[in-house]
Amino acid sequence: MGEFIEDLGYRIKSTSGSIFLFIFKLFVGFALGLTFALIGQQMIGYGDISFLLMIVTTLALFLRISKSWKTSVVMVFTLICVLIGLLLRMYILVAPGA
Repeated sequence: MGEFIEDLGYRIKSTSGSIFLFIFKLFVGFALGLTFALIGQQMIGYGDISFLLMIVTTLALFLRISKSWKTSVVMVFTLICVLIGLLLRMYILVAPGA
């Protein structure tokens, strides 16, 4: 009986970790999709359906690419994306002739 309870505790722990990782990947993929959709909407000026399609496509692509990634890899990827975003923001603010 004790072995069953120990196994059940391990399964609950691994399942909750997997759910957290999937939700984290979903959030990161949505943020990437929203970013690319906003960039595309400003550059090309497409409509609402294309905007949503871009978000869903980027989200699905990110989930497919990051299928085998662990939490630490997703966090490092997120940190790199944030740093690149801050670098681009700094370039836009300091750009000559703006």
